[in-house]
Amino acid sequence: MNNWQEKSQSARDYRDASLTKCDPPIGELPDPLPLNSQELPKKYLTEREYELTQNYDAIELLGMLRRRELSSEELTRAFLRRATLAQYATNCLTELMWDDAITRARYLDSLSKPLGPLHGLPISIKQHHGMNGKTNHASYVAWIGTPSVPNPINDILYNSGCVFYCRTNEPQSTMQLECNNNITGLTVNPWNRNLTPGGSSGGEGALVGFGGSVFGMGGDIGGSIRCPASNNGVYGFKPTSRRVPLSGMKCTMLGNETVIPTFGPLTRSRETLNLFMDVILKTEPWRYDPWLFPKQWTPVTFDRPLKIAVQWWDGVVKPHPPMIRALREVSDACRAAGHKVVDWVSLKHAEAWSIVSRLYFPDGGEDTLNLIKESGEPLLPLTKWIIEQPGVKKLSIQELWALCRERDTYRAEYAAHWSATAAQDGQEVDVILCPTTPGAAPPHECSRYWPYTAQWNLLDYPGAVFPVTFVDPVKDKRDEGYVPMNEKDKYNHELYSPEKYVGAPVSLQVIGRRNHDEKVMAALEVIERAMGRDEKFRARL
Repeated sequence: MNNWQEKSQSARDYRDASLTKCDPPIGELPDPLPLNSQELPKKYLTEREYELTQNYDAIELLGMLRRRELSSEELTRAFLRRATLAQYATNCLTELMWDDAITRARYLDSLSKPLGPLHGLPISIKQHHGMNGKTNHASYVAWIGTPSVPNPINDILYNSGCVFYCRTNEPQSTMQLECNNNITGLTVNPWNRNLTPGGSSGGEGALVGFGGSVFGMGGDIGGSIRCPASNNGVYGFKPTSRRVPLSGMKCTMLGNETVIPTFGPLTRSRETLNLFMDVILKTEPWRYDPWLFPKQWTPVTFDRPLKIAVQWWDGVVKPHPPMIRALREVSDACRAAGHKVVDWVSLKHAEAWSIVSRLYFPDGGEDTLNLIKESGEPLLPLTKWIIEQPGVKKLSIQELWALCRERDTYRAEYAAHWSATAAQDGQEVDVILCPTTPGAAPPHECSRYWPYTAQWNLLDYPGAVFPVTFVDPVKDKRDEGYVPMNEKDKYNHELYSPEKYVGAPVSLQVIGRRNHDEKVMAALEVIERAMGRDEKFRARL
């Protein structure tokens, strides 16, 4: 066994030892595991554990905790056991924090009044975000055993009363819309294990999609919240950059601001997304982090019908039939509810990918590749693929300035393009309704088209993902007569057959202009009401 393999085994041994704390243990699972894992919780959890982890979102659970209809310890134990089952079914965890979580829950239960707005609620955390007192390898073998750095957003959540109970898996380099690394391995989708849960917050996506969490923390620089939310049929939100704290994240190229990532939630309900933003911004984090934009979470309401633009495709890769059906169903519902629905004309999206893919690695991938080489771990195919995008190279300072000018010019052109939507009727488009990915969750190692999410990272536009439907082999037949427009379109088209995607969720995203985060969330509420969803709708597991 090579040194990198020994180090990786030590991290797996640590994770596996943490899972043995589960009490009572999860019984022996079927071998092989079922294609769809969604029926496992009903078989392996108690009736009460199943009820608590299946039937409620974070808002409802917090209400039960405040009314003392439920103890934090009982709730935490239920989610610890369901997270353990999720790990066995999908390989989504890097650590189960059984002892820490139970101790924290008992302390919260002992208090005479709630500690804060998240009092007693179990929350899961993506591993590379770091956590006080824990190590953090961030999916790199070379960093196994190295300490976490302070993470203000976790501190806010903790001081608001939450219980941290598990940490979740992510891909090598965190720059994949897949979830695979050389330490804890491949995470699979809880709806269809032959499909990816997405990345980079793929462990979070799989965990929330399995019902092992109602409130998970991810991060997004190219789709890393929205893609896993979409692939697993849950809600996710990517704020505009600088709205929420970002420090505490462990990654390569720290200090690079060509494309700024952001933390954000993956949840079971739309309202939990709002809760996250409200809790974080009520603490006024800009008072200790001047990098942040100083703005409270200020909910928006509409006193008129919305003008919603539908992006049927980006002009490069045509979405699969289930995604087109989801767009049609939602846009028809919005139109029937009295909203104005128009087509969105995508502006230079192929050019946008050329810009953003080069911005991701202005050092040519040197920092990332050197860290991988340091341990001797293999370079995984999708890490290699993203670093070797056309035009990626180590830039001189003058070349970097020129590339940033390209970015800013494109942002200005897109802003003008959006503003021009008011030309005919005097009403600017409020939001764009668009695909999150070219289809449902693709097979493993096939997530090779990022622009349906990365486009909005380049523009720094906020985006919220919501579940719509599932792949239906009867309704979503393959278009055998379709002639692909280019090689990327051909690759995507050839991935699809409805039988391959059986059981897969289909989700969409709502995109708004930069710093219009509250408007995006308000528009999502309006859209879901048009779909017939009431206030208590949540992703059904």
